[in-house]
Amino acid sequence: MTINRTRRSLALAAFFYACVFSLQSTVVSNVRAQDVSGTEIRQFNGATMGTSYMVKVIGISDVSDDSIKLAIDAELRQVNDEMSTYIKASEISRFNDTESTDWFPVSRPFAEVVGFAQKVSKATDGAFDVTVGPLVDAWSFGPSERTQTVPSAEQIQTIRKQVGYEKLESRLDPPALRKSVPGLRIDLSSIAKGHGVDRVIERVKTLGAESAFVEIGGEVRTIGEKPDGPWRVGIQLPDAKQETVMVAHPMEPTEKAGNSMATSGDYRNFFMVDGKRYSHTIDPRTAKPIEHNLASITVVAPSCMAADAWATALSVVGTDAALKLADENELNVLLAQRNENDFALFATGNLTAYVETNDEQSNGVSDAPETAETDEKSMFTEVVAITILSFGVFSILLFAMAVGVIFGRKQISGSCGGLNSQTNPDGSTSCSLCSNPSDACRELREKMAEKENV
Repeated sequence: MTINRTRRSLALAAFFYACVFSLQSTVVSNVRAQDVSGTEIRQFNGATMGTSYMVKVIGISDVSDDSIKLAIDAELRQVNDEMSTYIKASEISRFNDTESTDWFPVSRPFAEVVGFAQKVSKATDGAFDVTVGPLVDAWSFGPSERTQTVPSAEQIQTIRKQVGYEKLESRLDPPALRKSVPGLRIDLSSIAKGHGVDRVIERVKTLGAESAFVEIGGEVRTIGEKPDGPWRVGIQLPDAKQETVMVAHPMEPTEKAGNSMATSGDYRNFFMVDGKRYSHTIDPRTAKPIEHNLASITVVAPSCMAADAWATALSVVGTDAALKLADENELNVLLAQRNENDFALFATGNLTAYVETNDEQSNGVSDAPETAETDEKSMFTEVVAITILSFGVFSILLFAMAVGVIFGRKQISGSCGGLNSQTNPDGSTSCSLCSNPSDACRELREKMAEKENV
């Protein structure tokens, strides 16, 4: 009886904890307000493009939270309707499904994104290629089941006939795409998140916002600043074992480099076969995973679409080629190259300061970002809230267990007719281990009564 009651108590406590945790998660995912330096910052969270987004807005107090959230979600839903390969009716899915090699009409934003992707492809001689999806699938990094097997040379050769940015054309007047081989497919996952950030920034601007922070899956763009200074974005140390902010970069509104940041890296998504490491970053030029030791690439640019695309492109080519491309295209980059025991930093443009001296790097690390890509401050607040909540729930759980034990003892004592914990004439304790009284208790009670009457 005690076990059953305790189980019910544990189940009740677990159910209660799950309900409270679910409620807490819901609150976190919805609109909430923060007060920093006396200024209200409204934050909006949600899901999009297979990842999450976070938007912080200052001002526009005359616009309700619901109106802002609806505007953000509507804009991102439109991006998905244009460029999500997971939506069968999206423009990109319909283009991929068609076997026609004629011009295929698309929306202007869709054509603009593909057009920019093609420019980066040409600038990198194909290191960036939005048609590389079939190769990514073949290397077990696509949306299908990850078998973590190495494809054969014949399989790769067959796929390459359907892959190649030079087999794709785009135009803006009127906006349309055209493929030269019927089986060609495109995937904009290496640029669409950045484009989505740009779209949300423009949307909140139309609502009147002059200061905002928008992040989708780690890609960030800001406008304006906070009363206590610029928005700051954390650049993570490329270490899969822990989350460490390497640099807290201030997004100065007047910075010529721009206020968009994107980071790409290969330190989390890979698999091992026979001791060899296979990165999820596929080099379209070789049709194989990259093998260099460039662990992460951060790009700062005027638009998040550009930062996103270039971060992916530079992650393919390696350190030396990345620095050369950054100089040629006036990019602001911070590279972290994996060495035997640590990382070596290289940079161009306005990110050079972080590698000039160790002191400056240390300052960057110690000066924690007020708003990082992982939103450290919010995370700390959430951790504290979860800790307090967990402590409360744990206390309730202990109380519930105690009640279960108390009820259990009462039940045992009653069922045994008062024999529980009584001392027998020989010094032993009756029913001390009994949790399910039976007829044996009655027999024992009768024998004890007979001895007392003798």
